[in-house]
Amino acid sequence: MAFALFSRLFGWRKLPAELRYEDARQVLESHQLAVKRELAGREDAPAEALYYLACDDDAGVRGLVAANPSTPIQANELLRTDADTEVREELARKIARLMPDMPEGELTVLQQRTVTLLERLAEDELPRVRAVIARELASCRTIPKRLALRLARDAELIVCGSILQYSPLLADEDLIEIVATTRVRGAIEAIASREGLSADVADAVVASLDIPAVAALLANPKASIREETMNRVLTQAAGIEGLHRPLVMRTDLSLRAIRRIATFVSRSLIDELSRRNGLDDETSQWLKARAQAALEDEIDASRHVTVEEVRKAYAKGDLGDEIVTGAATIARREPVVTALSLLTGTPPATIGMVLDAQSGRGITALCWKAGLSMRTALAIQAHIAHVPTANLVLPREGFAYPMDEAELVWHLQYFGIEPGAARRR
Repeated sequence: MAFALFSRLFGWRKLPAELRYEDARQVLESHQLAVKRELAGREDAPAEALYYLACDDDAGVRGLVAANPSTPIQANELLRTDADTEVREELARKIARLMPDMPEGELTVLQQRTVTLLERLAEDELPRVRAVIARELASCRTIPKRLALRLARDAELIVCGSILQYSPLLADEDLIEIVATTRVRGAIEAIASREGLSADVADAVVASLDIPAVAALLANPKASIREETMNRVLTQAAGIEGLHRPLVMRTDLSLRAIRRIATFVSRSLIDELSRRNGLDDETSQWLKARAQAALEDEIDASRHVTVEEVRKAYAKGDLGDEIVTGAATIARREPVVTALSLLTGTPPATIGMVLDAQSGRGITALCWKAGLSMRTALAIQAHIAHVPTANLVLPREGFAYPMDEAELVWHLQYFGIEPGAARRR
């Protein structure tokens, strides 16, 4: 029985293995959804039929046409502005997957139209569509560099992240410029995770003071980090617990760096350092002694950092950075609140309000008014207020307050605290 006769008598069931032009025409005339969808997904479907189906009322049909590698460029261009997001996503995925097969030299007219279509898809209003392109093209060398840069500078991390981490088209100067200008949270972290990251870009990442990004840089075993850059990290890292483990796990630490790290990390991380290969006997013995001292410090601090001890130290004129930092690093909130209240003449409830707001700048201003060091301010931000790492206020040059007096006063007044006689250490 002829296929056409069978379809008229019994309705469509399945298209034949060898599709003829006449079969496709009859599908279009039948208006039966199931068979139209089957035709839309067939790579041997006639180009005219696929173009016709690109205008179908059913989004499922149009999505199959968008995903079909045999769809003509005219239909692809039509689908670029489709009202259905999933249709545009399918089209973006298909066009992006064609790019690795494109030559790096001169393109044919058809190839150039495909590249233009891809660039327009990369400007889609929905991040989901742009993200499909970015994921598919992250490691591709044959796309125009202008497209890689556009995606790398996208305002959404789901778009720019994969390009920033993997694209081979981004030069060091591009990455450094993006580190300096991006406002996308997580973008610098993606750059810091690039394989074979250069020392120049690593310098820019550290200079950004983006804590998650610096942690990602330290955790990147193939990132090149200069000794002076590592020294800058070590200067900042004492009060930033999120950097401690990544630092300890670096395999290229000098013996000098190892000793320096051991002065501020936990006892368990000191033990981790002591298990490294290549340590000389002197350093091994020093680390064992440091681990024991850290244990004793923890026990001593847990016994003595109390509200009463803080009040007694204040009465004697001995309340300062050592006691407040000690209380902060073992997460003793009440002694810290009491110390800040006594040193600033501010009610404990107001101190608690600043801490609960997780305002790194407010806490910094409070410590400034109390006459405490910026390192103490960092310890309180990290261990008491639990300020998100991206919002931590870090010391300038490792010890100095990074804000001028006018800004510090503004943040005090924002919380209803009069600046009074400010004392800076």
